[in-house]
Amino acid sequence: MPAFKYDALDASGKPRQGLLEADTVKAARSQLRAQGLVPMEVKPVAAPAGKQSRFARRAFKAAGLTVWTRQLAGLVSAGLPLERSLSALADEAEDPRQRELMSQLKSEVNAGSSFARALAIAPREFDDVYRAVVAAGEQSGALGPVLESLADDLEEQQRLRSELFGALAYPVIVCIIAVLAVSFLLTYVVPQVAAVFTQTKQTLPLLTRIMMGLSDLLRTWGLAILAVLGGGFFGVRQILKREGPRQRFDAAWLNLPLLGRLSRGYNAARFSGTLAMLAGAGVPILKALQAAAETLSNQAMRADALDALAQVREGAPLGAALAGKKRFPGLLSMFARLGEQTGQLPDMLQRAARQLGNEVKRRAMTLATLLEPLLIVAMGGVVMLIVLSVLLPIMDMNKLAAQ
Repeated sequence: MPAFKYDALDASGKPRQGLLEADTVKAARSQLRAQGLVPMEVKPVAAPAGKQSRFARRAFKAAGLTVWTRQLAGLVSAGLPLERSLSALADEAEDPRQRELMSQLKSEVNAGSSFARALAIAPREFDDVYRAVVAAGEQSGALGPVLESLADDLEEQQRLRSELFGALAYPVIVCIIAVLAVSFLLTYVVPQVAAVFTQTKQTLPLLTRIMMGLSDLLRTWGLAILAVLGGGFFGVRQILKREGPRQRFDAAWLNLPLLGRLSRGYNAARFSGTLAMLAGAGVPILKALQAAAETLSNQAMRADALDALAQVREGAPLGAALAGKKRFPGLLSMFARLGEQTGQLPDMLQRAARQLGNEVKRRAMTLATLLEPLLIVAMGGVVMLIVLSVLLPIMDMNKLAAQ
């Protein structure tokens, strides 16, 4: 039964908004009048599949999608029909966007669509991997446990991402503060002091002249430099949208001493975890490999994963196909090989994902621990140079006065 969104007035003239289900708009208006409401506007909330606006706000954030998936898994596992589960979650939702989305999903399911196909009306909320897992759960008749496993995977991905970003947040904040502090000193403090020294007509120390030159450069061309940097950043982003340059850039990124290994481990952990979840849900290995490859943000590693997919399609074992891809850690191919030999591929891949994720966390904490004192020392060194550029002329003036 289609869902409709309405704006109405109650008996006291207060506006009321909400959702209801009816066969037609006319029937929806009749329901509102039966409830003592005056309908002002009634319109369907179901949207055509794939037509979700790119710029519309998402109904679910990462944490919200995890919670919603776990709630839905609990209701379905308890034996509640999918339509009633969606209605219950819609009634409990506080965000109107979530209520509308769940009403759309329920309408699609009531119309005869599978749940996985219904999820396709909101591709920004439910990606290909999410829909593939749901489809596998529906086909196997174990939608509840599969949704629970999906919620666990979403939670693990969110935890890994937050811990990684959390470890690197402090160095980034220190860098931003350092740039702002140095810019303030060069554009405001140094010119004020330099104006006093230039009136004395004395020869200034080299360090002071350098800082005054940098100060003049920032004050005169600061906005132009920012514009050039911004334009360069935008231009690079446009170039990297092309497949060839992006793949070469990502391949070079993986060769960086610290950040490259961190990126390799993060992408491998996400790939392994997604593949384990899909394989455990009963998704065919070729389709699971395709979906897992699409989750890789590094285009060079994605190309390797797709090449491994081609080898598996031709009959090669998964472990052997991944072993030939040096951008993937050897740990992943080893666990894949063991999983194939023991018949426990999903469990072994999940174990590899946990180990790779723990290694990423350890490397991120190590990198953050190393960067923190280095950045503080570097910031202190730059500030010391600026202070010296101010003190050296004063010291020279004191020497002249003493003579």
